[in-house]
Amino acid sequence: MTQATPAQAAVGCDGSARRLGDDYIVSAEEVARFKRDGYVHLRGVMSESEMKVIDDAYDAFLERRILVEGRDFNDMTTGEFGTDPANYAIVNVMLPRKYLPSLQGNLFERRAASIAKQLCGDGMVIDFDQLLAKQPFRNDAVFAWHQDQAYWIDTPDRRTATCWLAVDDSTLANGCMQFLPGSQREPVRPHRPLHGDRDASHTLVTDLRPGETTTPAEISRGDITVHCEGVLHGSGGNSSASRRRAYIVAFRSSDTVAKERSLGFTHSHNDDKGVKDSVDGLQV
Repeated sequence: MTQATPAQAAVGCDGSARRLGDDYIVSAEEVARFKRDGYVHLRGVMSESEMKVIDDAYDAFLERRILVEGRDFNDMTTGEFGTDPANYAIVNVMLPRKYLPSLQGNLFERRAASIAKQLCGDGMVIDFDQLLAKQPFRNDAVFAWHQDQAYWIDTPDRRTATCWLAVDDSTLANGCMQFLPGSQREPVRPHRPLHGDRDASHTLVTDLRPGETTTPAEISRGDITVHCEGVLHGSGGNSSASRRRAYIVAFRSSDTVAKERSLGFTHSHNDDKGVKDSVDGLQV
């Protein structure tokens, strides 16, 4: 792993000095913040010119030029799929690298891998990827409060670095991510399907407790947040005139991914219902 010099670490607040080929240098302070809060904001992980591949892939999916199977292209708020996505509040595409193989190994994946190693240690591999696009003027484009581990099966090694790339500036107005810092230190909370049944909607929801104070993470295009499996997070609706697009690549240990796959768990919304019903948030 390439290490930044003190001069490199001190300059380039836009991230330019920290982008070293396939690597992005994470500071010791940022590693500590990730461990303390359960998430961290990293600036300028991708430059404007480096975003073109992602923009092109996004356009191909949103214009339905890429065939996506069943529930892997849906409205995350309602669970609707197989219909006109122009009516979706949050367009959700699961496993885009599966449906668009040319996306595999892109620069963001490679750079995110270097970040995951610095934050979580050795043995981290891609577990899944995802696109989430909040449509303009959709106050109902709300992503309910949840912990990612609630969506996943229990495994011995839970190390996770979910790298959430802002494809557009992400603001309070268009529904940026919000976190409950430090909540990863408690057990997974009980979750419930948003619409009563996971066949109706994949989305799970839990509740904030009285007095809990959340923190918004407004970030710029090309920035990322990285969060772990246990930190509570969610996001509000989009009251702005533009989309809020995000590209997510999640890294977990190779042993964890192998265990998931052996049980038929792939993070696809088309996974067997019995597998989806065995996730941690529904077992509490």
